[in-house]
Formats: sequence, C-alpha cells, structure tokens
Amino acid sequence: MRKAVVIELSEKERAYLAKAVGSGLTPARHLVRCQIVLLASEGLESQSIGEQLEISRQKAARWRNRFALLRVAGIAQDRPGRGCKKKITAAQVAEVIRRTTQETPAAQTHWSTRTMAQATGHSPTQIRRLWQEHGLKPHLATTFKVSNDPRFAEKLRDIVGLYLHAPAHALVLCCDEKSQVQALDRTQPGLPLKKGRAETFTHDYVRHGTTTLFAALNVADGQIISTCQTRHRHQEWLKFLQQIDRETDPTCELHLIVDNYATHKHAKVKAWLAKHPRFHLHFTPTSASWLNMVERFFRDLTTKRLRRGVFKSLPALIAAIEAYIVHHNQSPSPFIWTAKANDILAKVQRARQSLDRL
Repeated sequence: MRKAVVIELSEKERAYLAKAVGSGLTPARHLVRCQIVLLASEGLESQSIGEQLEISRQKAARWRNRFALLRVAGIAQDRPGRGCKKKITAAQVAEVIRRTTQETPAAQTHWSTRTMAQATGHSPTQIRRLWQEHGLKPHLATTFKVSNDPRFAEKLRDIVGLYLHAPAHALVLCCDEKSQVQALDRTQPGLPLKKGRAETFTHDYVRHGTTTLFAALNVADGQIISTCQTRHRHQEWLKFLQQIDRETDPTCELHLIVDNYATHKHAKVKAWLAKHPRFHLHFTPTSASWLNMVERFFRDLTTKRLRRGVFKSLPALIAAIEAYIVHHNQSPSPFIWTAKANDILAKVQRARQSLDRL
C-alpha cells in the first residue's frame, strides 16, 4: 500500500492554517483544505482524515499531496481550468456593456438586471456579475453642478489660499445660514433599536415652526459661533456680524468666507463693513457652496441631531441645536482642507470639456 506523504509545518504555516480554520470568513472549501493539512501534520492517514471530515479518502490525499508539493499556495487557489466554463462570449459582454452605458430600456430611465436580461437573453445573475466586474451601477445616480462663474479660478485660489495659508494675526471664519430648519414632531411614537430591528419612526410628521441657524466655523480650531433667528434677512445677518465682532479677539483681522446670497451684499451690510475694517468678506464662486467648510458642519448637525430628532415645539428644536453646538465646542476638531487649487481647477476643466461634448 502506498504510504501517505508526511506533512511537517513551519510555525508560519501552522499559524496561517489555524487562523483560516478559526475564522468565520474562510470559504468552506478552503476551510476543508486547511483542516486536511492540519490533521495530516498530526500524523493521521488520509483514510482517517476523510472519516473525520466526512469526505472521501481520495480528496484528503489529493490536498495533502498538493500541499506537500506547493505548500500554502497549493491549497489557496484552484488550478486553472477548474470550475464551470463561461457561457457568454467576449462579443456578448461588449454588447451588454454598450447597451448599459449608451442605451436605456423602453419607457424607462435606466436598466435593471431583469430588464437587461430580457433584452439580451442572458440570466439576471450573468448581468449582475458583468456589471460588478466592470464597475457599473445603473441603479445609482449622483448630482453635480459645474460653476459658470467667470471669476471661478480667482475666487477658488483666494479661498483655498486662506485654508492652507491663513494670514498672520487673523481668523478665517466660514459663515453661512442653515435656513428653514423645521421642528418636526412624529405623529406616533417610534420603536427603539433592538437586536434584529432598526429604530423606527413614522414617515409623516407635524410641523411646529422653523428657525434659521447662523454659524461661523473657525478654520483654525473648529469652534462654532452661532445663533438661531426667525428669519434670514440682511437685518439678521447684521446682528450675526455684530455677534462675531463681540465674540472674537478685537486685535485680529477677520476673513469671512460667505456665499453669494443677496443679504450678504445688502447696502446696509456694506455700510456696516465699511465702519469695521477688520472684516474682510471672501465670496465663494456661484454654484460652489462646497468650498465653504461650514457646510460640512451643517451636514454633521443634520445627520447626528436633526434628521431623526423629535421636537415637540420650536423652542425644543432651538435648544437641541444649541446643546449640540455647546457639546461640539467643548472638544472641537477642525476640518482639514487638503485639496489644492490646481487640482480642483483641473477637475472642473475636465467636467466642462465633458459637458461640451454632449
């Protein structure tokens, strides 16, 4: 009778095999191969290994010999040519990709695996696999807006310059309003989070009024200066500018990054700024509010406190916003700007060229 190959493991190989056997993420067939090798290293014959793992003796012997010949690499992957052969040709793949990217189904805006399968004669599973291999996700769509501001490059370099190289003895503040924040109360109480069930709340709600949050983000340390007001006219903007004036070091120059909202450019605002020369306003390009880093803070506020909040009254909403900002200011963390102006300009230029070709 042929004698089984003796398996001796190095410490590294034994550690790899033990980790694979103990992991819940190891594929089943690779798990069996690792168990075969470990049992073989303990001196068991292939017949005994097969009985213990409930597999054939031939299978145990095959992977034992493969490991002896190629070590870990021998059991980590199948030999070329094994498995089911592809039943879709390269030309058919190209046709699926072409139709996915250049056509739409009749009376619909985008393909699904089933509609593409019906149109091409393949199975939905094949279509799904092809889309995954080529990174195609027809069910998803993202929004964009390319700024047409003629002074885009100039404004971009100005603002990015403030982020990356703030002037000495000056504060850079990103300012904006989060308008029409609604105090929403759910019509029925929701169910709390528990194992196997997400937190629930009703899709409908009762409105208890709105407020506008004025906020200024200190780029240097992440601190927030804020106030909630009933409206967002130039009068409220002036009050907020006066608050910034009171709550900042009077010896520092103030560089405020703001958008092109009309209240920021009102005649009375300009007159007030003329009397307070330490204020310098820097306007973002049109359709480029993403340049204002306070928008990142507004997103955090929305996702972490507002979206799933329940507010029985407008004062309750305002109290929740103020409590969130107080908590934020206790241990603020600045948002670090890393994108360079030239890289952004190159990306915008590519976007404009793509739009011109349409």
